[in-house]
Amino acid sequence: MDHLTSVELAVAGNEASDLLPVHSEALLAAHGARRGFWTVLDEGPVEECLALLLEKDDDPGHWFAHHLSVLPGREAGRTEDGEALAYRDGWVYAIGSHFGSKAGPLRPRRAFFSRFREDDAARGPVPIQIVRNQFRLHRAFNDALRAHGIDTLPPGERSHVRFIVETTQRGTARGKRWTQRLSPGDHPVNVEAAAFTPAGTLLLGLRFPVTTAGEPILLEIDGVEAMFDNDEETWPEVVGVHVLTGVTPPGALTGFRAITARPDGGFDAVIGSIDALNKGSILIDDHPHGGGVECRHVRFTLPSGSGEVVAELAPFRNVEGLAEIDGHSYYVTDEDHRIALWFA
Repeated sequence: MDHLTSVELAVAGNEASDLLPVHSEALLAAHGARRGFWTVLDEGPVEECLALLLEKDDDPGHWFAHHLSVLPGREAGRTEDGEALAYRDGWVYAIGSHFGSKAGPLRPRRAFFSRFREDDAARGPVPIQIVRNQFRLHRAFNDALRAHGIDTLPPGERSHVRFIVETTQRGTARGKRWTQRLSPGDHPVNVEAAAFTPAGTLLLGLRFPVTTAGEPILLEIDGVEAMFDNDEETWPEVVGVHVLTGVTPPGALTGFRAITARPDGGFDAVIGSIDALNKGSILIDDHPHGGGVECRHVRFTLPSGSGEVVAELAPFRNVEGLAEIDGHSYYVTDEDHRIALWFA
């Protein structure tokens, strides 16, 4: 990425996950911006972690950050680790990792979907809808991986104990009904990226699990809107499981870091390591060749699932977001206490 330039921004002393273009002209006008992106900060509840990265209309090249004021309602303070953003029909969706800390266990606070109307962000504090699924999607994701016959890389004994066994034990000790949705042999599922398809289904890019060949996996789910519209009585179902082939370096393990939809119906994505090195990751302890993987910008279509490499993003291993505007690629990297936005 040495051919790119960058700007550094700060929002609440936190680092960014994902990058989503702003679609609302009213929102851009309210901030005097010519273009902008949404990002989600990956520490704290989602209502405290939504931000805009904006380029001033009257001063091209001058970027600034705006921390969004949000009204979360009854779910205030009950989520964490927002990782993925997606846009559809005027709504911005922010999605939790459905994972846990790097050493486990899984955390139900991270199993959430949320959304808000983008135009509302032009007028003041934004009402946001938040739905926590209490491991219902963990169950659906694992069942789908088995049903589609995906040859998934086992998490490893320590990872299984920390993420599945200990999560079940903690939930049982606290009398949580969601423990029935965890089963021996399950994979801990780490959702890192999201994008809607032209048909209205949602692609979720997984950082883990990957296939035994080290290739990244996409889950395609339907019914996301109904989860919000039917008082949480209707849950999304997995309608497809896809493996992205042809883009993983030999001998490496690669998961998704970001996905963005293209106007032609295809998708661009960033792939990279299954977890960070030297941060206490149990997954990396079990699978050392899954760390230290440099990021790649890739392109693919469905249902083929065959990808091509657009750009090597070496030496970066921490690209967290990707977007395209007017044919130019923008990336955001995970930095300590700051946001780095990269572009040509």
